[in-house]
Amino acid sequence: MGPVAIVGVGLMGGSLGLALRSLGDVEVRGVDPDPGALRTAMAMGAIDVAAGSIEECAAGARAVVLAAPVPELAGLARRALAAAPDDCVVTDLGSTKSGLLEALTPAERGRFIGGHPICGAEATGVAFARDGLFRGTTWFLTPGAEARSDLFQHLHALVVAVGARPVAIDAKVHDRLMALVSHLPHVLAGALVNQAADTAPGGREALRSAGPSFTDLTRVAGSNPPLWADILLANSEAVRDALRDFSGRLGQVAAALERGDREWLLGFVGDAAGARERLRRATDVGPAEPTRVLVAVPNRPGAISEIATALGHAHINIEDLSLRPGPPGGDGELVLVVGGRDAAHEAVRLVGERGYGARAVGMPD
Repeated sequence: MGPVAIVGVGLMGGSLGLALRSLGDVEVRGVDPDPGALRTAMAMGAIDVAAGSIEECAAGARAVVLAAPVPELAGLARRALAAAPDDCVVTDLGSTKSGLLEALTPAERGRFIGGHPICGAEATGVAFARDGLFRGTTWFLTPGAEARSDLFQHLHALVVAVGARPVAIDAKVHDRLMALVSHLPHVLAGALVNQAADTAPGGREALRSAGPSFTDLTRVAGSNPPLWADILLANSEAVRDALRDFSGRLGQVAAALERGDREWLLGFVGDAAGARERLRRATDVGPAEPTRVLVAVPNRPGAISEIATALGHAHINIEDLSLRPGPPGGDGELVLVVGGRDAAHEAVRLVGERGYGARAVGMPD
């Protein structure tokens, strides 16, 4: 795995350091503007080395992970890329991706691959870090078209090593998804809590009458205001689109109530119940028998990223991947491990549509 440099040793960076060090053979370096966070990270065993600068931390590293506030990521990425060796991948843990990639040059995007693990905790700071934070979680990867195949492979292996499921996805698609399933819920939770706090029917404060449904729905309200203000601004367009769509749906409910339309309301609640059941089934899917898919790929940047992103959009999980280099001027072979024969068949079809020859091992071509 090589030395890993973590820029920002808070909850996320510290948890990553603990997970990597638990592997037993990975040197983890850390740098943070807060000396107290570095001392705590050292005392907890989250890092081996406390560096004095990003440049010192990144020198000789095989991977640099930026676990810093969203507005700082582009500048930190440039510094890390300038200081790290050519065989080092630079990534981040931020929850918005397209703006960051657009801020980098094509050459920088060759070695920078965005990342976003879907996890966290209400408490922040390295003191709350734990080595199992990423285990079993989806970890989105957002490689640009320029991303180098060898560096994507290395980052994929790092994510798998800490127990997460890497899923490649287009950066803009990622941001629209996060606006809908993460950023909008934070906005709605804040709006509901503020509405209840400002409302007192008959002089009785609404918050004092809240039950478990309200509490569950607003669990994330008010969490880490500086962090969430930055996230919402960084993903402003997608969040605004999601809010407009949500406002339209609320307007439909209001119109149904105004006309006393019980049938429409039955359909509205019934559709929500069905969608909720689909969500439950999606999270209950058990492991499928691993199946290998072999793909002939040219030796050029972006080939593996294109294939992995196509499979990620189709919800096909790549459990493992490796690249076997081909002869000079010839194709190499990408070996993918996916879950189950159906997924393998679909992977072959999707990869073939993009002009790559592919076959599933042990299955008809």
